[in-house]
Amino acid sequence: MIGAWLSRYGRRRRLIAAAFAAVSVVTAYLATRPAPAGPTVLVAVRDLRPGPLSAADFRPAALDPPPAGAVRTLAPGQALATPMRRGEPLTDVRLLSTYPLPPGLVATPVRIADPATASLLTPGSTITVLAAHDQAAPAREIATDATVITIPRSARSGASQEGALLVLATTPSQAAELATAQAHARLSITLRTNLE
Repeated sequence: MIGAWLSRYGRRRRLIAAAFAAVSVVTAYLATRPAPAGPTVLVAVRDLRPGPLSAADFRPAALDPPPAGAVRTLAPGQALATPMRRGEPLTDVRLLSTYPLPPGLVATPVRIADPATASLLTPGSTITVLAAHDQAAPAREIATDATVITIPRSARSGASQEGALLVLATTPSQAAELATAQAHARLSITLRTNLE
């Protein structure tokens, strides 16, 4: 009788030990398994300057939760409006096509005559655009207090023989005057500083 009791007790101990071993295995698996991946968004593979973008500028990364307005696929022909740091997720407000402008303003590309001048500017700079129709007449202000939205990388390189391209936030009337002036005049700028 004692032998039968010991036999049942031994079987019970083995069952309990097996159950504890199974719980340990499941617990270890749950602790070491990778966390579920969040939604995939695009992040910069290096520091990026404003200008045209390509797929090689970004890599997909799982972020949970993703930032508001996160971009998951890059459409052809997109341009970056503001600089980005390496590893930073791309959001819609960084793209020139969806850059948020104050009501009543439009994004206006302007090519100024001196490419080196672009190196003095950063997005957010406030400038006045001047148009000189000939060397005998003084330059005329055609857009005052315009804000620089972006400076494409080709402009910053100073390589263009035709001047430097800027994208400005202007009123529609300023945009129309700038378009007319670019066809007939040489454009230059003055930069408003904190001392003014």
